[in-house]
Amino acid sequence: MKTKLSLKETIVVASTLFGMFFGAGNLIFPVHLGQLAGSNSWPAIIGFIITAVSIPILAVAALGNTHSDDLLQLSSKVSGWFGVLFTTVLYLTIGPFFAIPRCATVSFTTGIAPMVSDSTFRIGQLIFTFVFFAFVLFFSLKPGGITIWIGKIINPVFLLFLGILVVVALSHPGAPMSQIEPTDAYRSGAFFNGFIEGYGTMDAIAGLAFGIVIIRIVRSMGISRDDDVARETVKAGVFTAVLMSVIYVLTIIMGAQSRGLFEVSDNGGIALTQISGHYLGRLGMLVLAITITFACLKTAIGLVTSCSEMFVSMFPGRFSYKGWAVSFTIFSFAVSNAGLTAIIKYAVPVLMLLYPMVTVLVLAALFEKRFGKSVYVYRGVIIGAFIPAVFDFCKTLPEGIQTALGIPAMTELGTRIFPLFGAGLGWIVPSLIGLAAGLILTKTRTQH
Repeated sequence: MKTKLSLKETIVVASTLFGMFFGAGNLIFPVHLGQLAGSNSWPAIIGFIITAVSIPILAVAALGNTHSDDLLQLSSKVSGWFGVLFTTVLYLTIGPFFAIPRCATVSFTTGIAPMVSDSTFRIGQLIFTFVFFAFVLFFSLKPGGITIWIGKIINPVFLLFLGILVVVALSHPGAPMSQIEPTDAYRSGAFFNGFIEGYGTMDAIAGLAFGIVIIRIVRSMGISRDDDVARETVKAGVFTAVLMSVIYVLTIIMGAQSRGLFEVSDNGGIALTQISGHYLGRLGMLVLAITITFACLKTAIGLVTSCSEMFVSMFPGRFSYKGWAVSFTIFSFAVSNAGLTAIIKYAVPVLMLLYPMVTVLVLAALFEKRFGKSVYVYRGVIIGAFIPAVFDFCKTLPEGIQTALGIPAMTELGTRIFPLFGAGLGWIVPSLIGLAAGLILTKTRTQH
């Protein structure tokens, strides 16, 4: 029985993992993080890499370790209704609510926005997103080789362009990173803020939703035992993690040094455009716009296709694949016109609610054999993560909503009862308590 992948096979899996996780949209978060963290970028980098690199790769390994066919089967280990609800919310998050609209807004912000005036911004955004989603819907309804072609051509061009931009920018910094004053939030909590900023990539959710593709590739190469699949996935993930981490570190440093040239931008898309325009001129901005638009188009087509297929599977008879694809595309088009900054702002509370549960579900799945795959442990850690995550969700809502709902008082309560709540990690201790309760229940029921 085959238990290990060859070096060549490991590289194939690693490159597939990289292609699944890393897209043009991933750059907007590290660049902006660098601008915010300034001289405190290194602790922020460590926190960011944990949530933007490590947890996503472990999420894929968790699917392999549990021999789950998809996210629905894995999350149903908690309970059947939870599996359906959790899968639905996660797919909507990386689908029409946030990730798909973000593909269009990142493309517009980095490509078209610098060329339109304030008076024509809204109409320009409307026209661009309409054309963008017309292509998305067309290729989603006629899936074929277009996304593979885009991936083979555009992704290498994009990485080459990014490499040139990073080398030029780091060779001629606007100011040394050590001289950049961090923003207020990053003066004393850079690691924790970097940790939370990594949520924005949504890659841990993507790992759970689409990681089965990687698992099937590993199994098709002759690896059959769950432990071996998980181990070889992690081994390939190390290659991916190193490459992604290097890109993130360099772009964060580039973002920090750009503060010598620009003020902190509203979002990373604006920052990336400013940096590209400064160092590579209008031609550089044009190349950036084209490559990012095609890369985001590929991602959006893949997300619409995957979400539609999943919803057909979960809710048979409700809509056809075409019905889901059309609905998701139209909804994404509407959301995209709120703009990139608004999408990111409203995504934060949802991710603060979901990421703790994603993290504990992944860790429980990786170590489930240690506790006999007990449903009590799964439920304990999920409940432990969920309760403080609700407080985090409320705490990160826009200020107007918080005031209207009286949330500041709830935030104060969360600070008093959950350790590390102020750092956005209030879910850790309750999850450990849930783990202990689950283990005790498991032992008690086993004895009975």
